[in-house]
Amino acid sequence: MAAIVSGETRSTCPYCGVGCGVLIKPDGVGGITLRGDPEHPANRGRLCSKGSALAETVGTSHRLLEPRWSGENVDWDTALDGVAKRFQEVIAEHGPDAVAFYVAGQLLTEDYYVANKLMKGFMGSANIDTNSRLCMSSTVAGHKRAFGTDTVPGIYDDLDEADLVVLVGSNLAWCHPVLYQRVVAARESRGTRIVTIDPRRTASCEGALHLPLQAGSDVALFNALLAEIERRGAVDATYTDAHVAGAAEAIAAAQASDPADTGLDAALLQEFLDLWIGTDKVVTVFSQGVNQSSAGTDKVNAILNCHLATGRIGKPGSGPFSVTGQVNAMGGREVGGLANMLACHLDIENAEHRSAVQDFWHSPAMPRQAGLKAVDMFKAVGDGRIKALWVIHSNPAVTLPDADRVRDAIAACPFVVVSDMTADTDTARLADVVLPAAAWGEKSGTVTNSERLISRQRAVLPAPGQAKPDWWILAEVARRMGWGEDFAWESPADIFAEYAAMSALAAEFGKDFDISALAALDAQDYDNLDPVRWPQSALRQGGRFFAEGGFFHSDGKARMLPLVPRAPASTPCESRPFRLNTGRLRDQWHTMTRTALSPRLSAHLPEPFVDMHPQDAARLGLEPASLVQLTSPQGKAILRLHQTEDVAPGNLFVPIHWTGMNAPAARIDALVAPLVDPISGQPESKASTVAAERFTAAWYGFAIASRAFTPSCDYWARARSSTGYRCEMAGLAVPANWEVYAKELFGMGDVAVQHMSDPGRSRHRIGFFDGDVLLAALYVGPEPVALMRDFLAGLPGQEAPWALAGLARGDIPDPGPVVCSCYAIGRNTVKLAIASEGLKSVDQIGGSISAGTNCGSCKSELASILRECAGA
Repeated sequence: MAAIVSGETRSTCPYCGVGCGVLIKPDGVGGITLRGDPEHPANRGRLCSKGSALAETVGTSHRLLEPRWSGENVDWDTALDGVAKRFQEVIAEHGPDAVAFYVAGQLLTEDYYVANKLMKGFMGSANIDTNSRLCMSSTVAGHKRAFGTDTVPGIYDDLDEADLVVLVGSNLAWCHPVLYQRVVAARESRGTRIVTIDPRRTASCEGALHLPLQAGSDVALFNALLAEIERRGAVDATYTDAHVAGAAEAIAAAQASDPADTGLDAALLQEFLDLWIGTDKVVTVFSQGVNQSSAGTDKVNAILNCHLATGRIGKPGSGPFSVTGQVNAMGGREVGGLANMLACHLDIENAEHRSAVQDFWHSPAMPRQAGLKAVDMFKAVGDGRIKALWVIHSNPAVTLPDADRVRDAIAACPFVVVSDMTADTDTARLADVVLPAAAWGEKSGTVTNSERLISRQRAVLPAPGQAKPDWWILAEVARRMGWGEDFAWESPADIFAEYAAMSALAAEFGKDFDISALAALDAQDYDNLDPVRWPQSALRQGGRFFAEGGFFHSDGKARMLPLVPRAPASTPCESRPFRLNTGRLRDQWHTMTRTALSPRLSAHLPEPFVDMHPQDAARLGLEPASLVQLTSPQGKAILRLHQTEDVAPGNLFVPIHWTGMNAPAARIDALVAPLVDPISGQPESKASTVAAERFTAAWYGFAIASRAFTPSCDYWARARSSTGYRCEMAGLAVPANWEVYAKELFGMGDVAVQHMSDPGRSRHRIGFFDGDVLLAALYVGPEPVALMRDFLAGLPGQEAPWALAGLARGDIPDPGPVVCSCYAIGRNTVKLAIASEGLKSVDQIGGSISAGTNCGSCKSELASILRECAGA
């Protein structure tokens, strides 16, 4: 695979842990064209809706173009000298543990390596942690307990070869759509069965056996499976005798566990047990629903126990499989990006490992113990123990549990540096120094996906303004702190070569991660590097782990662990009767720094919402489209009600993505308690307890405009549209003059105004025009305003003198809310095609209007529309 083919550059999508290959080509006017790489083994040309829309997120309008110090633009020398001096002063006065880095899976592996080397090897503290702590650190801990090191045993091909795929705490259809389509293809071609284990009914439940277990009861479920494996004589004694320790104790603990704790119907549970035990080729895929728990590590080990007991590990079509949330979460694990690790899967609290790493780096100081993990790190920021903080490509003021206190802690920290591609994040706005970082498409390096596949990200555009790669920024600070010779790389290729050479240390200590065969790559070889799965050494190249044993504990055996189910750390009570589950949406990513730039990604679900069972909504006296206020001891949030039976009574689901930049009242992690797994330090983000009540506003509004605007009211949620912006609004105080309010809202000067008013019913519609061209409009009423929102959102900048009617004109169809983001196809378009053409299947819909034919993540919604049209 050449790096450039027919003018297209091979690179890797920056989003989820699938690590899809993309082909990118500059369009000559500052943008790109993009398509999936048909030769990349992770995706074989497929892309999800987010990956397909990457070209829409490239540009400079949102970018930070110069370093800023205290809000003023400065040159790089001033910024870098100042950062180095402040970190030196803090270390000299308070010691190395008074400084911290908080980094991200959005860093390339080379960037991650430099940050880890600088903090642990030269500043002398282990206070470097990553947003991957919030996503997969329980898996790291579970792998280390079971296998002796953090090894993912399987590869993506196992999904194609399995006869049963079990999705545990994973909405694979939305969060990893390309992998999900491989599973669906196996179901259609080979009859592969799918089981989805999730308290909530999700898109991944379509065509699957759904086990709606009680929140947090995964250990009880897999203990029941392990006990049944023993009862049925399905333990692979040959494998366990030779390669596993602790089986008897683990089975005894499982037998003492109560399956009723799962809350599952006994017949449904038995169907699952029969299916799992009766199918030889089983892949158990697990993700955030397992990891994000105060018992997350135990949940991981409960799954691993079952695969170890049956020897179903490391074989084609069989094994446990952790899928990561970020494209380089695995790369961060490899370089020691977590506070309790060293690079190359070495252990920070092992004196021999520390000494070997220190000798390799020629470093002046090494920490002797683990640093502060994410939640504890920001507690230390809040109580003053950490006095200098550097945040790189992350937004902890939104994403950490107890987010309001994290925000306040960052604001009060004596010195905060943020490296990012934009200054407009909740965290960057709190920083003393903001450094302009190169973004995806402008920087080069490597990433490692969930199957241990190392792929290149390659630059195709020049970094705008003064933006620089992260490795360069970090190395320049290191140089100014006196360590220039040890950070004197000329390119990412130099860093990769050092890191690959260092991985030989892992092999010397009997660890799994070894890419030393790649250490001799020169710059040209590195530039042309094809996707390659680790390990890559003289002894081993890629492949699966553990089919024949070979674990990384000192005796070469895996460990099965005796596990006792533990309920979530907080329990619903009279004052907080609801269990809050948080998670991702299909078309958005993290805190929307990139995805919110795409109008079609914003069109599917443009407003923050809470899924609530109709029984709960009725009990609270809520109607459709009501605003709901959720409250916990940590904070509160206001969200639009979405009534659905996808959640059980007493359970709520809320997406994680909204921030102070686009919906300040809907920052959901402000409600999440800072409770963590005692082993992994991963927060329990899916089981907080909250109260819910109606948010009774005095007025509700919907606004559209051709340019950005920021409301001043109690609730607002703004999103991109194809012609500008759309925004939902609500307030407790009624403005004295709605026309004046609207003029100030949109920043309108002397332009023509239309004002339709019904003061007796408190209804107003105000539009601003340049001739017949609509510039902006505000629709207001005493209850949520009934309008054709998706149609109206496309009108700013168009001739639309009739816009205040709030309805589509007869000659202009209303496509309705977007269902298929890949092709921007709305719900009404789908329903019209079904009715007019007599379509009977999702495949027929795809053949008619293309919906569902790219990433396929909308297929469950298309199936729902079919059932609705059929009256089912």
